Amino acid sequence: MSVKKENMTLRMEPDLKAQASELFKSLGLDLSTATGIFYRQALRCHGLPFEVKLDEPNAVTYAAMEAAEKGEDIHGPFDSVEDLMEDLHRSED
Repeated sequence: MSVKKENMTLRMEPDLKAQASELFKSLGLDLSTATGIFYRQALRCHGLPFEVKLDEPNAVTYAAMEAAEKGEDIHGPFDSVEDLMEDLHRSED
């Protein structure tokens, strides 16, 4: 018994399509099969089959951002990698 299939049009950037196509090809899939897998997983999960969230900075990053805004604990610019490394080692003490 054959299952009736319908056509669907997706719009995406050419570079994204090429990269995804190459990835799926290496997995032995074409774009159509990969898209079908995505929809099946979404139905199985009753939502997106992966976590969707805003990439929030952690507390350490927020503290660094706040210090930078206040001009505190600023290092650099450095004239060389050696100067950078020296400053890093000094900061560890």
